[in-house]
Amino acid sequence: MPHLAILCVRNEAAFLLEWLAHHRAVGFNNFLIFSNDCQDGTDAMLDRLEEMGHVTHIRNDGPYDKGGIQFTALKKAAKHPLVKQAKWILPLDVDEFVNIHCGDHTLGALHANIPDATAITLTWRLFGAGDNVRYADAPVLETFTRAAPTVMYWPWRASMFKTLYRNDGTYKKPGVHRPRDTNEKKLGNARWFDGNGTALPEQFTTKRIFSNFGQDNYGLVQLNHYPLGAMESYLLKADRGRAVHSADMLGVDYWVERNFNTDEDLSIQSLGAPRSAELDALKADESLAKLHADAVQWRSNRFDQLMQKEPFRALFGRLMMTPPSRPVPRNAAQFMINYANLARRTPKNQA
Repeated sequence: MPHLAILCVRNEAAFLLEWLAHHRAVGFNNFLIFSNDCQDGTDAMLDRLEEMGHVTHIRNDGPYDKGGIQFTALKKAAKHPLVKQAKWILPLDVDEFVNIHCGDHTLGALHANIPDATAITLTWRLFGAGDNVRYADAPVLETFTRAAPTVMYWPWRASMFKTLYRNDGTYKKPGVHRPRDTNEKKLGNARWFDGNGTALPEQFTTKRIFSNFGQDNYGLVQLNHYPLGAMESYLLKADRGRAVHSADMLGVDYWVERNFNTDEDLSIQSLGAPRSAELDALKADESLAKLHADAVQWRSNRFDQLMQKEPFRALFGRLMMTPPSRPVPRNAAQFMINYANLARRTPKNQA
């Protein structure tokens, strides 16, 4: 069953091979990857991977729509033959890893548990920095093992999801968090399920980008999200800019809303052996191995350059002074949610 993953990357060559190896082990057999403005050799690595038949690489050099770099890439993807041929589609970021808890931990096992799904929401589980200060050339999935609790009440971003959806014409275009451009004739038959295999209400077929708060959404599948990395890597992420709003520099606020480390979660190691075999095979290619090593060195050099600039040096210092984030208890979260609901009911001219 053809499964397509769509990815947008910039300066991520040091992490790309692990991401690709993992998702090949999960069961994705096609990868459509867009790159833009790379200085670390990510585009060259993708060219080599395309030569080897592992991915399809498109340079997304602009100009960009007002929705930003990632939105522009997904608009291009909607017209690509790989998207038209795919049976299932999942747009991802390079810091997101599909983690299936049922059967043999592959996409086939997930579908066997939810056979009637048009779409399955893969809710983020946020993995924090785990007090890692310096970047090391080591697997992300083995380095960062501390995560948010399975039940979160705040912030709402902790419950955001990406959507694995059946490419049956119900939705005509991929989107960042959910498919877009509905076919009204088919929409009435769309069936959405959460990561527990529970049927979701109708509003999910056209709205919502986050799962319900205050419940464990990870029974069958979760999306491990590593948005921070080590503090050193976070500086490079701030320098790169955001995929959706590339001009927005990341600060301590973004860090605090994602740096949860209360629980250990090793469940993604269920695919450790096939993932390692895939990664070893990729790194056996001399060109890929050199491109990976060059990207690791580029990250070190770039960090040295950034630390000589006051805004980045100040950010790094603030990260070291900031303790891991505390999950907000239910009553405190409800206090804030009440005000959020009040704001939605208040006319803008009275706010």
